[in-house]
Amino acid sequence: MYQKILIPTDGSDLCWEAAQEGIRFAKENNAQVVAFHAIPSTSYMLFPESGPSDSIIGIFEKEADQRANLFVSRIISHAQKANIKAEAVCQKIDYAWKGIIETATAHKCDLIFMASHGRRGLANLLLGSETMKVLTHSSIAVLVYR
Repeated sequence: MYQKILIPTDGSDLCWEAAQEGIRFAKENNAQVVAFHAIPSTSYMLFPESGPSDSIIGIFEKEADQRANLFVSRIISHAQKANIKAEAVCQKIDYAWKGIIETATAHKCDLIFMASHGRRGLANLLLGSETMKVLTHSSIAVLVYR
């Protein structure tokens, strides 16, 4: 039914659980997997002249890249053990939900399989839900693991 499934991760335990289930789902459908992680960009700083130095930003970006590669490589490794073709994509972007949709589109995925963090109350109001934003803006099918 599905041929290529995007599995985004933020490195959390819930995303790892969703990734494992997504890989199982991919195996049942004889589908490929694209593991994705959105690396936060540093463009959110409003006053760069009073912010951290370029060397501190460089350290932050290097560590963010290393974390991203660790997160997606865990998914890739698990998929390969299940004999599923898998590839990894890490993207620097301000909004994770946009990166998820852009990557799914660019890689011709026909399903996004993602976790729901289930924020409620004030946290959801202030921070929003990446899952909800993907559901709202994606023309690609989305399966939410809870």
